[in-house]
Amino acid sequence: MPMRDQENAALALLGRGRGSEPAYLDSHHLEAARRVQTLFERSRLRPRTTVHYGPRVGSGGGHANDIGDMAVDARRQLAGLYRALPPDCADLVIDICGFEKGLQEVETERGWPRRSAKLVLRIALEAAARHFGLTPIATGVATTRSRSWLAEGARPNEFG
Repeated sequence: MPMRDQENAALALLGRGRGSEPAYLDSHHLEAARRVQTLFERSRLRPRTTVHYGPRVGSGGGHANDIGDMAVDARRQLAGLYRALPPDCADLVIDICGFEKGLQEVETERGWPRRSAKLVLRIALEAAARHFGLTPIATGVATTRSRSWLAEGARPNEFG
C-alpha cells in the first residue's frame, strides 16, 4: 500500500522490506497509522506555526477557539482509540502518527532502550488496527444476494 507524501518517514521505512526481508509493518498496520494520522489532522490538535490570513469559516461571531463538527468528531474518535489502547501504546501512536516524531526521538524523550519504540509501535498499531476493525486478511460474507431496484423477477422495459 503506497504511503501518502506527508506520511511519517519512520512508518514508510518500516512498511518496506529490505531486499528479501519482509516489511516490519503489515498493510493493516499502515492503514491503522494512516487513519490515526487522518483523525489527528481533522481534530486540529497540532498547533499552528503560521498565521492564517484567510477568512474564517464557520458561524459568525464565534471565538477563536471554536472548532467545527468534523474536528469534534475526530477528537471523539481519537479519545475512543486512546481509551482502547494501553497508555504507552496510545501515547506512542499519537507521537508517531500525529505529531510525526521519529522513533529515536521518542526513545530519547522517554528514556527507553534503543529499538524499543519500534516494537511498541508494532504492538500499538496492531491494537489500533483491531480497534478500527482491520485484519491482515480481508474477511467478509462469503456470498451475498443480488440487489436490484427492480422487483424480484421483473425485467426492464425497452425505451424507444
